[in-house]
Amino acid sequence: MTVVEDWQLVCSEFRIEEIWTGAFASGFGEVGDGRSFSFHIQQQKLVVDIYRPRLVGPVPQDEDVVATASRHLFAIDIADERSLTAAVRDVVSDLIR
Repeated sequence: MTVVEDWQLVCSEFRIEEIWTGAFASGFGEVGDGRSFSFHIQQQKLVVDIYRPRLVGPVPQDEDVVATASRHLFAIDIADERSLTAAVRDVVSDLIR
């Protein structure tokens, strides 16, 4: 596990708070408008879920998911934090447009 030291990785609109790399890569962060997101690897795909703003509890429930997208792991080095971060950022930016 790596706790991202600089939460402002890309811009003020997107930040990853925690990221785990490797075969079971996962993590979570925030989009600039107050929504949070999580990501994980499932069946050779990177899956990203965006949750509604102002969640009541610390753990989002299924009904809190407002958008989901996936991307094949082709050309993503899931062992490299920078590659994984870039892939997550791309998927999140597609979801919030």
